[in-house]
Amino acid sequence: MLVQINPIHPQPRQIARVVDCLKAGGVIAYPTDTTYGIGCSIFNKKGVDLIYQIKHRDKRKPFSFICADLSEVSRYTRLSNHAFKIMKRYLPGPYTFVLHASREVPELLTTRQKTVGIRIPDNRICLDLVQGLGAPLVTTSANLSGEEPVGDPYLINDQFGHALELVIDGGLLTTDVSSVISLLDDSIELLREGAGDLSWLAGEQR
Repeated sequence: MLVQINPIHPQPRQIARVVDCLKAGGVIAYPTDTTYGIGCSIFNKKGVDLIYQIKHRDKRKPFSFICADLSEVSRYTRLSNHAFKIMKRYLPGPYTFVLHASREVPELLTTRQKTVGIRIPDNRICLDLVQGLGAPLVTTSANLSGEEPVGDPYLINDQFGHALELVIDGGLLTTDVSSVISLLDDSIELLREGAGDLSWLAGEQR
């Protein structure tokens, strides 16, 4: 089911409708500041399993998740002062930062090394959803694993609508993905080049 939400001024009633869906265990497609994502609450194990099935994704590859702000990031990661300063400077933005996970993160969403990918996208819709949900939101591009991301909510609805509770129409987006940057042990390493300016990386090296 498609739900239209204004990307500049999200309607509170529509946000509440989607939040209720997420709290009830729903899996949805939603816009970010890059392309569309598929997600659910990080505490919805059945939902996370369903996303793996939908995407045909290897379960050894955990999903990243969206936090509302750095205060929430500090709850779900071991956030050093150095990492905090970098994330404060460049978020919200099209970056996924890899950090050591805290015990609050479900095991299904951590790597063997107990690390997680964290996003705070510059998109009002998904941040409103996370704030309303009161928990981080799983994020993975709306596509089959290995295929090009999809930036058209109508195409996403055609392909995945049968398996999703809701597909948010937040307008046409790019097919870009976020840049993935490791901040483990206060070292900076670019793991995937994607959207966003990356010229600052060299200047932040310690």
